[in-house]
Amino acid sequence: MDTQILYNIFHQDAFGLNIAIYFYLTGLSAGSFILSTLAYSFGMDQYKSIGKVGVVLATVLLVIAPFFLLIHIGMPHRAWHLFVYLNMASPITWGSFLLVLYPINCIIYGYFMFKGHIKLTRIFGLIGIPLAISVHGYTGFILAFGKARALWNTAIMPILFLASAIVSGIALMILVCIIKDRFFSKEKKINQELILNLGKLLAWMIVFDLFLVGSDLIVLAISHSDAQAAAHLILSGKFSILFLLVENLLGKILPFILLAVPKFRRLTTVIIASILVIIGIFFMRYIVVVGGEFLPLL
Repeated sequence: MDTQILYNIFHQDAFGLNIAIYFYLTGLSAGSFILSTLAYSFGMDQYKSIGKVGVVLATVLLVIAPFFLLIHIGMPHRAWHLFVYLNMASPITWGSFLLVLYPINCIIYGYFMFKGHIKLTRIFGLIGIPLAISVHGYTGFILAFGKARALWNTAIMPILFLASAIVSGIALMILVCIIKDRFFSKEKKINQELILNLGKLLAWMIVFDLFLVGSDLIVLAISHSDAQAAAHLILSGKFSILFLLVENLLGKILPFILLAVPKFRRLTTVIIASILVIIGIFFMRYIVVVGGEFLPLL
């Protein structure tokens, strides 16, 4: 008599909460840096007051972020292997060097900004933009290269990560500028014109982010069976409440209404919208990372 033995093997998750936090912090850093260059590199003088705030935020967040990566890998003392044993086809190799070059450029950029060297500030600001994009963009490529994970394996993932990084960066900048003006400036007065302008910019970026999310969902829903299972997971499965209610309704749609409708647009509503966006984008990172690994590999 023939006997058939079946083994139910559970695959260990490659990523988890620490990686979601790492992705989130690098996104905040990239968004903050890009905002800081608007005045000094692109001549948008109305945003000049956020230049120094942006570069400080970008640098601090990029210093904190790798600690979550080191905690995740379990053997942080072996991190130097990433710089010796190279795989040029892997985004992790590229990301390792970017994580060194980007904060160095942030420090140089910030130094010249605080010293008032406008020309050099502009040069290092322009150098830093592709570095900031690459530092966060490579995280999207890491996920997109996961061929067995339908939620990750999409060409739109790096762009979605960058768009959400700018969204969260603007929201964080709004809150930090309000705190700085209210408690750490001589006048103790909030620059409402700047905050409302940033609010309008945030509203437009939310629209773009929602467009990318919607496009991704449509493709998943009409694609192969694994992709449809991923769409079901976030639309009506285990992650549906976090995705539909927290990430999109509370984290994007409601903030957009508060920011875009003129009768709602005031300082208080901009603060509320920014807080909701920061929370929503964090759960976006969590859902993508953890939810992408939820479905078992066959």
